[in-house]
Amino acid sequence: MTLSRDLLARPGAVLALALLLVLGTGLTGPDSPPPASAADYYAGTSGLSGPALEARLHTIVSTGATRLSYDGVWTALQDTDQDPGNPSNVIELYTGRSIAKSDHGGGVDQWNREHVWAKSHGDFGTAAGPGTDVHHLRPSDVTVNAARGNLDFDEGGTQNAEAPGNYADADSWEPRDAVKGDVARMVLYMSVRYDGGDGFPDLEVNDRTGNGSAPNLGRLSTLQRWNAEDPPDAFERRRNEEIYTRWQHNRNPFVDHPEFVAAIWG
Repeated sequence: MTLSRDLLARPGAVLALALLLVLGTGLTGPDSPPPASAADYYAGTSGLSGPALEARLHTIVSTGATRLSYDGVWTALQDTDQDPGNPSNVIELYTGRSIAKSDHGGGVDQWNREHVWAKSHGDFGTAAGPGTDVHHLRPSDVTVNAARGNLDFDEGGTQNAEAPGNYADADSWEPRDAVKGDVARMVLYMSVRYDGGDGFPDLEVNDRTGNGSAPNLGRLSTLQRWNAEDPPDAFERRRNEEIYTRWQHNRNPFVDHPEFVAAIWG
């Protein structure tokens, strides 16, 4: 928008312009990027596969992305994970429970910020970047989050008493069926998004469990199957859209195109 000096000199013009700009931001998050069609956002991916497609997606999701502060994640999650049936609540990832947005922190039965790509896998902590990327941060019951810890993802183990449908053994965590695909797509996004630039580790998904503090997370073959068996639903698609338009200005390509998983990893 280009405005002449004469227009800006008119009484009330600056106030009116400020009001117009505020209304255009939606008030609840950073300024929104210009709308882009799916074809525009994923330009240059047609016909690509394997490392070439992965490299192109890395460029797409990294260019122009906004980094949130760790405190800012609290606010973002109250938007991205809002309960569709109760706007005062968020939905916890592993329990599926609806809980008040205000009931967060470190207390028992409160919710906190779960790093789906466990931050110890690469030791990136809560630094702006992988430590605050809302594409893999989700509300989680405090004690269930602690039970998952930094385990890799796979199937089997003992059912979690507080979150039925979730299982754990010595080196892996199995989330409930309704979010298996969500978990897979979040992990695969992180593997594509962070490649060792900007002082962060090169995060890579692999086909094993027990990765410990290495910048790896698995098990890839299980995640691929979860992606296919649990396709994106309305909640996940809305979440992706909110992160793009209001918070980070980038998208998870595997939510938009689950077929990219097989195209990259086979």
